[in-house]
Amino acid sequence: MLDPILVPLDGSQLAECVLPHTTAIARSFDAQINLLCILEKQQASVSAQLFDLVNWQIKKTKTSLYLEKTKIGFQESGLQAQAIIEEGLVAEEITKIAQQQRVKLIILSSHGQNGLTPWGISSTSQKIILSAPASVFIVRANQPRASELSEESPYQRILVPLDGSQRAENVLPVITQLARFHKSEVHLVQVVQTPELARQMPLTGNDIDLSNRLVARNQQEAQNYLQQVKLRSYLEDISVQTHLITGDNAAAELHQLVDVEQINLVALSAHGYSGNHQWPYGSIPNNFMLYGKSHLLIIQDLPAKNGAISFWEHAER
Repeated sequence: MLDPILVPLDGSQLAECVLPHTTAIARSFDAQINLLCILEKQQASVSAQLFDLVNWQIKKTKTSLYLEKTKIGFQESGLQAQAIIEEGLVAEEITKIAQQQRVKLIILSSHGQNGLTPWGISSTSQKIILSAPASVFIVRANQPRASELSEESPYQRILVPLDGSQRAENVLPVITQLARFHKSEVHLVQVVQTPELARQMPLTGNDIDLSNRLVARNQQEAQNYLQQVKLRSYLEDISVQTHLITGDNAAAELHQLVDVEQINLVALSAHGYSGNHQWPYGSIPNNFMLYGKSHLLIIQDLPAKNGAISFWEHAER
């Protein structure tokens, strides 16, 4: 289902936060792990090229040894793994390799060798994510390492935002298998947003009544929908909680729920009912990329470009 998995590394401890999660995901989906390091050449003067060539070979050798050691660690755990070293621009090369390897999932750290930033992801990670021809799993580098938390599953509580659309439900087959393997509790949530009304003048009683009736109708529809999803046969052996929230800002309500329920992983489709094909991600995934604190899994529902096969095209075959 999510096979193979591409894992970009840069040798830093921050980037290595993905390793426990790679193990957890690979075991859940019996997936091949492709470890990847990109050696990015720096511009140098002609007089310095010979010196740089020697340093380059030393760096390449160290990188090779590092990847080999990491690969053996996975293999000793009973997982399939291979190591790949490429040269070039990091984001571009990772995208190219993902296409060539027909990767279904890219697992990457939110931050790497350039250190932590106030943003949810680094600029390099953002470039990779925006050009990724596959689903992505973002591991927050500022969170405790999964192996250091406890012996329990790193995904005890998974939050799945839904909006009633089939596109948003694209995440459910993946989460079902992940939750079943790790015995996770799945939290299905739908946010009913209060309608935006004209603000040029004070609202009349009719305006308020119209808004309240629309919210009440949407709440009833959302409640019925969440119960229908919860009762689906493929979720019957999984612990499922449902949340119906009403608010002005869907993203803010979801972030608050993550904190209240102590969510370990947020999982959602790249687009919902209002998603536009012009952009690789909708507004909620984009918001959680930049401002989210928990680990984030985004299942891409758009067809992959440049000949790569998306997860859902693969599943239909």
